[in-house]
Amino acid sequence: MAGADGDDSLYPIAVLIDELRNEDVQLRLNSIKKLSTIALALGVERTRTELLPFLTDTIYDEDEVLLALAEQLGNFTMLVGGPEYVHCLLPPLESLATVEETVVRDKAVESLRKISQEHSPVDLEVHFEPLVKRLASGDWFTSRTSACGLFSVCYPRVSSTVKAEIRQHFRTLCSDDTPMVRRAAASKLGEFAKVLELDYVKSDIISLFTALASDEQDSVRLLAVEACVSIATLLPQEDLETLVMPTLRQAAEDKSWRVRYMVADKFSELQKAVGPEITKNDLVPAFQNLLKDCEAEVRAAAANKVKEFCENLPEDNREQIIMTHILPCVKELVSDTNQHVKSALASVIMGLSTILGKDNTIEHLLPLFLAQLKDECPEVRLNIISNLDCVNEVIGIRQLSQSLLPAIVELAEDAKWRVRLAIIEYMPLLAGQLGVEFFDEKLNTLCMAWLIDHVYAIREAATCNLMKLVEKFGAEWAQNTIVPKVLGMANDPNYLHRMTTLFSCSHVYFLRVVVHCCGYPYREITTKQMLPVVLKMSNDQVANVRFNVAKSLQKIGPVLDSNALQTEVKPVLEKLASDTDMDVKYFAQEAISVLALA
Repeated sequence: MAGADGDDSLYPIAVLIDELRNEDVQLRLNSIKKLSTIALALGVERTRTELLPFLTDTIYDEDEVLLALAEQLGNFTMLVGGPEYVHCLLPPLESLATVEETVVRDKAVESLRKISQEHSPVDLEVHFEPLVKRLASGDWFTSRTSACGLFSVCYPRVSSTVKAEIRQHFRTLCSDDTPMVRRAAASKLGEFAKVLELDYVKSDIISLFTALASDEQDSVRLLAVEACVSIATLLPQEDLETLVMPTLRQAAEDKSWRVRYMVADKFSELQKAVGPEITKNDLVPAFQNLLKDCEAEVRAAAANKVKEFCENLPEDNREQIIMTHILPCVKELVSDTNQHVKSALASVIMGLSTILGKDNTIEHLLPLFLAQLKDECPEVRLNIISNLDCVNEVIGIRQLSQSLLPAIVELAEDAKWRVRLAIIEYMPLLAGQLGVEFFDEKLNTLCMAWLIDHVYAIREAATCNLMKLVEKFGAEWAQNTIVPKVLGMANDPNYLHRMTTLFSCSHVYFLRVVVHCCGYPYREITTKQMLPVVLKMSNDQVANVRFNVAKSLQKIGPVLDSNALQTEVKPVLEKLASDTDMDVKYFAQEAISVLALA
């Protein structure tokens, strides 16, 4: 760069510019990320006259370098002298908007959209709009796809003559020979419609929308569905039936499942856009068909919208529409062969109870909840359990317990240990939904029973479960409800149950965090209640119990005061360190070392 080498103050800039030419991609990338530093040091004039032409001439780099450059230039307005000179940034960004790599082009378009707002109306027509036209009529499809993202940002601020040219360019791109260009145009159709005058929406956009929605490529047709939402919100109600609905009906029955999926995915937005009357006459039957679609992906997308669709139905006949038209489809989906469909439905079905009320929930919805609660798919069960509070608000905890709790208890005692394990994982969530009183009355015994399950994975999970329950219900609950029961197992004839006490004491170490938050004397609980039980178990006849005593002491040791450590813990660990069993000796010595009792 001219003069850079002769000026000592610009030496670091010369180094950075050399890095831009370096063979090492990482060095070039680092230099691009420091462009603002280079520009600040050069000053606005040299940035405009030297740095930007240099960057424009050297745009043939690795994609990651070009991506960083496209992003940097979007923030360069003040570095080239402010809005008056912002058009100087257009040449390098125009080059970047034509490269082959999609992410680079998208970033360049994003930066162009950003700096378009900083152009004055005059500069927009003199500099920016010609760039858009050049891109729109470029030989390569890459430039034409980039142009599609720029029409809407300049259209509102140019003269009527230029607006007519822009509309013509957009029409041309909507019928481009290259599917990628038509895709780009379809993706921006709704956005462009929003900045057009209503007359042109009716005369131009509707015909383009109809054409794109009938395109031979399903990837173009599905993007037209997305544009339908924006177009429908712009039109008066009386025009929707004739201008939009024929195309929307066609899309809802499209031969490609991807197009039908897009209709299902956008259904709530379409419903709001077309209003209650068209919803009742057209969208209810369409929604029924989507819920019964032959493709699981479409059914899942529609199932996910069930609650939202029902909420947005006109109030005067909402219940009748749901009970007559929607609920029969929902009942079929509960036993769908695809787990993603069932899972999507389970995530929203509980919300129907607040819409349908107590009687309908008890009679029609509870059997469906019950079926899903017993579903073989864990995600379906989780989605039901995690939304129990919706039903609880409508029918009350007693009714809920009579209907659903027996199913939960049944799963909790299932012969297959993996099913029991799944329910344990949901128990903290369930506890949060039901509250402490109900939990103690109905589920506490179940949680304690898991601690002595014959499968180790269940016992371990049950211990972790206790930790999470304490976090939910607090230290006082743990002190009164959990700790006595856990410590009571220390005298159980079964050594595995005695081991559970030690596991719990080790895990009850977690209490320190919770108890600390509650301001409860954790050290006192540990010293007076847990420590004596753990120390007593050091004389256990089973070696596995003895070495777990050493491990437990190592974990709860940091909570104890120095007196308890020296007078109570140290003698027991020293005795265990000379045990006849090698594992007991090892863990005792490790505990002594960690607790620094030597």
